[in-house]
Amino acid sequence: MKPLLIQGGRIIDPSQGIDEVGSLLVTEGKISWLGKGEATPPQPDYDVLHAPGLIVCPGFVDLHCHLRQPGFEEKETIATGTRAAARGGFTTICCMPNTNPPLDNQTAVEYVKSKAASEGVVRVLPIGCISKGRKGEELAEMGELASAGVIAFSDDGEPALNSHIMRQALDYSRAFDLPITDHCEDKALTAGGQMNEGIISTKLGLRGIPNAAEDIIVARDLALAQLTGGRLHIAHTTTEGSVDLIRRAKERGIKVTAEVTPHHLTLTEERVIGYNTNAKVNPPLRTERDIQALIQGLNDNTIDIIATDHAPHTEADKLCEFDLAPFGISGFETALGSLMSLVHDGQLTLVTLIAKLTYEPAKIIGNRYGRLGTLAIGASADVALFDPALEWVVDIKAFASKGKNTPLAGERLKGKVMATISQGKLVYKDESITVKERSSKGVR
Repeated sequence: MKPLLIQGGRIIDPSQGIDEVGSLLVTEGKISWLGKGEATPPQPDYDVLHAPGLIVCPGFVDLHCHLRQPGFEEKETIATGTRAAARGGFTTICCMPNTNPPLDNQTAVEYVKSKAASEGVVRVLPIGCISKGRKGEELAEMGELASAGVIAFSDDGEPALNSHIMRQALDYSRAFDLPITDHCEDKALTAGGQMNEGIISTKLGLRGIPNAAEDIIVARDLALAQLTGGRLHIAHTTTEGSVDLIRRAKERGIKVTAEVTPHHLTLTEERVIGYNTNAKVNPPLRTERDIQALIQGLNDNTIDIIATDHAPHTEADKLCEFDLAPFGISGFETALGSLMSLVHDGQLTLVTLIAKLTYEPAKIIGNRYGRLGTLAIGASADVALFDPALEWVVDIKAFASKGKNTPLAGERLKGKVMATISQGKLVYKDESITVKERSSKGVR
């Protein structure tokens, strides 16, 4: 491929402490040159993507998504999911193992990696199961899965409720230096639950899911992480209580990281009013008080990263009675636009937001797949370009994802991804973006 110069954008790279107007050159799939201001690279021939007014940052890294393949291709495939990710600025996505069959053995993991290599447009890193069949009864062959290249272990969708199994998993996490990602939910408290427990659930006549159901398992997992010295990662944190527990655990030196989703940062339980099944998600949308605790957790680094928990479903899945609808929100293509509302409102800085989407999740993954979440010279050319001020309307018909299930349909967001480069390839660009050829004779 011909070298590509991304010229004149505001380059923000938290991994290097860079925040300045400049240009960067992509050559043979790598970042080969960075220049300040109007500087240009020494070589004469390259294509030019003009980026004035755009933010140029490392491609986003999503530590938690669902690609549904194998087994649920009517909801999403690796091909459609990675295209949707590219439209959202994501260049590395980590897929959960709740497929059919689940990713509890090397063959299943290799299938996902093969499909991603042949049909995906961004990097796909699989997450392996904690237990065989995600049943919580017997550990999966974690050594085999680690050798196959998984970047974490999880039974996502099914919490690891057997404390002995969870203790064993955390012991092995220390040996493999891979985190155990837990969906923290005491199912005895959430059985039949449909939304956050509170005044609104009572008014709607829907069984509630209390905050305590999350807090109890978070507390148990933290105690086991302290006991074993293992690596724990808390998935989709939603409650004020969980944030407090994680904060205190970090102060005690427990090896824990945590994530929060765009929808739990920006939407409250009120979105369910009218029995909106597209706002039905597990864990549920909580209260404004919980949201403020989550934002504070991001700002003081109690919560390490933002992950989408992209959970696509078919239209038919959600067109039913609220009690019968599956949990989940399709999140790749609206993530940045919704999160930018926190920047525009002054609740997060732009640098913090980008760090939580790039450098911080890359640190959790480590260097098994090269340097991710950075624009450092020699690193993989994974780059996102976005206009922080561009307003746009969420049109689910234009989604690349098969999952159109979002409570944001028809809403106006401010902040839009304009182009995505994955491993040196331009895998998405907005219609307004043009790439021009330049040689020693100038741009033409």
